[in-house]
Amino acid sequence: MKPIFLGICAAFFFAFTFVLNRAMEQEGGSWIWSASLRYIFMIPFLFLIVAARKNLKPLWLEMKKKPGAWLLWSFVGFGLFYGPICFSAAYAPGWLIAATWQITIISGSLLAPLFYETTTSASGPIKVRGAIPVKGLAMSMIILLGIIFMQVEQAGHLSHMEIFLGVFPVIIASFAYPLGNRKMMDVCGGRLDVFQRVLGMTLASLPLWLLLAIYGVMSAGFPTVSQTIQTSIVAISSGVIATVLFFQATDLVRGSMQKLAAVEATQSMEVLFALVGEVTVLQASLPSVFSWCGIVFVMGGMVLHSYVSQKKGMLGGRKVSA
Repeated sequence: MKPIFLGICAAFFFAFTFVLNRAMEQEGGSWIWSASLRYIFMIPFLFLIVAARKNLKPLWLEMKKKPGAWLLWSFVGFGLFYGPICFSAAYAPGWLIAATWQITIISGSLLAPLFYETTTSASGPIKVRGAIPVKGLAMSMIILLGIIFMQVEQAGHLSHMEIFLGVFPVIIASFAYPLGNRKMMDVCGGRLDVFQRVLGMTLASLPLWLLLAIYGVMSAGFPTVSQTIQTSIVAISSGVIATVLFFQATDLVRGSMQKLAAVEATQSMEVLFALVGEVTVLQASLPSVFSWCGIVFVMGGMVLHSYVSQKKGMLGGRKVSA
């Protein structure tokens, strides 16, 4: 239950991203600064945490072993995740982006064959290629149905191009985030704690954010004071607190694809948290009855997905060990 609880806490702090990104977009702020400033602001906070724990040198030595892998998977896990999320905020409300983002549960399940999981046998621990959790994926389809409900409702208010630009970038992000996270877990091999890994990935993705910031100056000018403040809040809440909580949760279950899928499923709670945030902070209107049905499907699918994944993981563990 601890990984699930950590995942739900992470979802609460991740929801700040969707609400504040939408607020900055409504104020005329560029998505470029929303994306780049978050990770630039994350560095000093994470650096102080890792330094206080006297873990900077091990991180540096680990990054020197495979700099190419760090650059690649940090670009995928952070760059191809957060850039598209910020871009989509210009075309859809935060709660809808948060709901669409839940397709990452399906994306994460489809990525399972790219990884190996540890199990036990008579000869000791062995690694086997992950399999797509069919039952968990079936539960994920309930979540997908809920997303379709909400997107159909929005179709009456948005053009086809706006729907495409608000949805397609989120789909890219939904594959990039779990792929980058899991690949970095493989690269680190349990040798780094979650704070070290997040700092390392942030530093490795820094060239992207600096290039994006330079482009932002040339195309949109410098960020406003309001956007700078709101981005710093996102950096602390989502970039530091939520990311560390989520990575800690995935670290606890990194040997099991089923349990890992269950932890990733907790991120469906972002929909509810983002909706409450937009209604209370931005005075946004409540979703229609049709959209509420979609939200119920998303939340219900999350619960069923977690239940099926955990049950399958426990039964699978008993079968192998016997």
